[in-house]
Amino acid sequence: MLTAILALTVMSVIFGLLLGFSAVYFKVESDPVVDQIDAILPQTQCGQCGHPGCRPYAESIAAGEEEINRCPPGGETVIQALADLLGRDAIALDPDAGVEKEKTLAVIDEQVCIGCTLCIQACPVDAILGAAKQMHTVIADECTGCELCVEPCPVDCIDMVPIKEDITSWKWPYPVTPLESRA
Repeated sequence: MLTAILALTVMSVIFGLLLGFSAVYFKVESDPVVDQIDAILPQTQCGQCGHPGCRPYAESIAAGEEEINRCPPGGETVIQALADLLGRDAIALDPDAGVEKEKTLAVIDEQVCIGCTLCIQACPVDAILGAAKQMHTVIADECTGCELCVEPCPVDCIDMVPIKEDITSWKWPYPVTPLESRA
């Protein structure tokens, strides 16, 4: 019994060291420009830009395959930040991607919800909690307002409610001008 425990411990240490070495030796470096672009994008994972998420859109921008104006959730603020980062001119939001809207949050009417789980399957950020044939609810802090849960709902129990601006959600508009130039 003691021999078996000792053997498993030694094997665990050897495999752990081997995995640690492999993680360092075979590490794949990502493109820093893609990381910077991805950090600017709003991380809604909504797909309105034509890509399945923000990271693929960032990769496409960095490769020069897409314009910087296809992110409706980010709107003009993101377009301006991307233009500054990439040294390009800011352009208007592409109307084919959608229109800029105010920030919203999905709210499920739990009395109407039938527990079909279609909204859970559609949510790209796992912000909906529930089980089959049970009511569902939205985790407000996780919801990005992408609206992907609204269409699959067969009973129309999901409403997109505007997020009220308060001290925790308000942000300075981009770019912030220095105090000296505000006079």
